Amino acid sequence: MEFVSIDVTDGVAVLRLDRPKMNAISLQVQADLREAAAELTERDDVRAVVVWGGERVFAAGNDVKEMAEVSYAEMVRIADSASSATTAIARIPKPVIAAVNGYALGGGCELALAADLRFAAEDAVFGQPEVLLGIIPGAGGTQRLARLVGTSTAKDLIFTGRFVKADEALRIGLVDRVVAAEQVLDEAVAYAAQFSGAAALAIRAAKECIDAGVGTDLDTGLAIERQQFAAIFATEDRTHGMSSFVENGPGKATFVGR
Repeated sequence: MEFVSIDVTDGVAVLRLDRPKMNAISLQVQADLREAAAELTERDDVRAVVVWGGERVFAAGNDVKEMAEVSYAEMVRIADSASSATTAIARIPKPVIAAVNGYALGGGCELALAADLRFAAEDAVFGQPEVLLGIIPGAGGTQRLARLVGTSTAKDLIFTGRFVKADEALRIGLVDRVVAAEQVLDEAVAYAAQFSGAAALAIRAAKECIDAGVGTDLDTGLAIERQQFAAIFATEDRTHGMSSFVENGPGKATFVGR
């Protein structure tokens, strides 16, 4: 991977974007994100993931210079690249937290939206300004943003292309926690660390139920939940967790991730 690195400590992987100066998301970055997501999905030593762009900027958008000369025919061929990269991050079957310093705009905002939770610096700025370039979000922005903040708010942000500061982002539900800029990564890692000894298959099942369920009707969502609920009874962690509860009370089980 050229512009993405992975550092794992005590079960928490920090997936770092590093493409100076502004972490513009190029086709190569998209490929790196897909490769990183595949690795993080398979690694048994990773129980949670923090996506971070560094102290200065999360990601200021897709690489406009790269896109400016792309024809319609070429975009038809490569349009899936950006969307599949954010979807790959979203489908990591483990908790994923975006730690956002600085700008998360366009494709950068879409990458943050692909996470399960978003921790933002007090000076972080979000936005989907694609209409100001005469285009629309193409890596999940019209879909994930609407599901997160509601259709009216998503339309306001996407139609106007305006920027959203951290306090407003928290108020509308775009982010989940706002902290001092120098604490963003540490807060996200500390949150992720609680899953290092958790029942990994139960968390995976819960994530799959929620993500699949919100895109369908209630009855179908409940059917997905019933299936996953029954399946989890085949795991060792279920046996350990219930035995520990009966013998020692809640919250004392040791899980093995199987």
